Amino acid sequence: MPTDIDIAQAARLERVTTIARDRLGIADEHLEPYGHYKTKISLEYIDSLKDRPDGKLILVTAISPTPAGEGKTTTTVGLGDALNRIGKKTMVCLREPSLGPVFGMKGGAAGGGYAQVVPMEDINLHFTGDFSAIALANNLLAAMLDNHIHHGNELGIDVRRISWKRVVDMNDRALREIVNSLGGPGNGYPRQDGFDIVVASEVMAILCLATSMKDLKTRLGNIVVAQTREQKPVTARDLKAHGAMAVLLKDALKPNLVQTLENNPAILHGGPFANIAHGCNSVIATQASLKLADYVVTEAGFGADLGAEKFIDIKCRKSGLRPDAVVIVATIRALKYHGGVDVKNLNTENLEALEKGLANLERHVSNVRNHYGLPCVVSVNNFTADTAAELALLKSKMDRLQTPVIVARHWAEGGKGAEDVARAVVQIVESGAGSGPDGNGASGFKFVYDEHDTLMAKVTAIATKIYGAAGVTADAKVRAQIQKLQDDGYGHYPVCVAKTQYSFSTDASLRGAPSGHSLNIREVRLAAGAEFIVMVCGDIMTMPGLPKVPSAEFIDLDEQGRVVGLF
Repeated sequence: MPTDIDIAQAARLERVTTIARDRLGIADEHLEPYGHYKTKISLEYIDSLKDRPDGKLILVTAISPTPAGEGKTTTTVGLGDALNRIGKKTMVCLREPSLGPVFGMKGGAAGGGYAQVVPMEDINLHFTGDFSAIALANNLLAAMLDNHIHHGNELGIDVRRISWKRVVDMNDRALREIVNSLGGPGNGYPRQDGFDIVVASEVMAILCLATSMKDLKTRLGNIVVAQTREQKPVTARDLKAHGAMAVLLKDALKPNLVQTLENNPAILHGGPFANIAHGCNSVIATQASLKLADYVVTEAGFGADLGAEKFIDIKCRKSGLRPDAVVIVATIRALKYHGGVDVKNLNTENLEALEKGLANLERHVSNVRNHYGLPCVVSVNNFTADTAAELALLKSKMDRLQTPVIVARHWAEGGKGAEDVARAVVQIVESGAGSGPDGNGASGFKFVYDEHDTLMAKVTAIATKIYGAAGVTADAKVRAQIQKLQDDGYGHYPVCVAKTQYSFSTDASLRGAPSGHSLNIREVRLAAGAEFIVMVCGDIMTMPGLPKVPSAEFIDLDEQGRVVGLF
């Protein structure tokens, strides 16, 4: 059986400029190629599309992730190829992978099997340099902050109240907590500090929410990096850093166009983590795709509780985007895992465990339909060990929720294997089940909370409605921080919950659909440029560590100079 990288390296790619011209009508002068198979699209061209009607937006999400794997990105790519196969002009919109997970636990993150975006190696490694630009902009701001303090501290920054961290695009637990500026007066004022991973940087969030270069620069200027001794905010604009940061990001803001294995257009742009940040590709990329295609298939990070909630309450709220249908990805193996089965026993039929684990899928379906107000289908990635009895049980459970269940084989068959899912999506869209009175977005579409709710009310709504929690807990210091943000005029911002993706609770070991637990907030971060409040819950880290056996141990170059082990 060929590996993902074997399949990708054997693919017959078309020049991306040809795909742009022939499939999307984009002339060469609007493209900035990075070799033959990846190109950026100019912002001027994207701005010229604003009067075109929008296509239909399909959101792909999933059950709570497990070690068994669900295949959400693979489904996004396979569904895009399938929609093209049945005659619907379709684009795929995805995030860019972070090098941290690529060399850590996940390996490659460009789909899998015969449903991939290519050039897979480039996409998974340095790609077009967007993440490097984000890291440089982030760290320039950090350097200018420390430099300002060293040269007299005219703004009166309290060095005990510096909140801006440096970043690196690698899982490196040794950098979580550090002491910097050691070595004497010439090196600045020593203080406790730390690094985040690039995808947790507010600069990443800003890039993905900005709608123009002007908007980007404004948001960068609004970043709060510290407080004065009087506890007044100090911004990147106060440090006069936002202009240079925008210069570093001017090319990164342009979306990247690549292709699927079936030579269909795909945009990959931005990559905030969904368990730390809001987990969606850029607003610019999604909006541009909707102008260029009849259908756009995009992805929210991790499960429908974590990624899709942020897609709805942050990205959609700020951009005006409205999904027309949702695809929830599951596997029978993963559902049995949620039912308590050990990973090594997942290939054995176990109806009792499957029925127990289906509670996880049922809650995700309920959240999508009842709390987001969107129509959905369940796409089941097929494994050879799946039995007819297990599939029948799954379908009967979903029948009670009036939710179609469709087996998909795109990993092995490409777009052909997802045509049934594509037809089900088209049926929802064309029947009007997902359209409001103006034909744009779902008629029942709704947010989980109101913009005018207090910050504590917002996080409580997410916890109780989406996670099944009994309520929210926080110590007196954290509650005081939340109240101060409310009093300082940030109460209208949406909330971005940073928590484990593996459970509805903050305990990664609690599988299925736990209820009655508490969501404990241990830290609060203001993201004034991105315009949301990060609530850090449980033991989630904004700088992950590598596992005992990282994927990096298997990634190498062979004697012919080809990349191997990137899966």
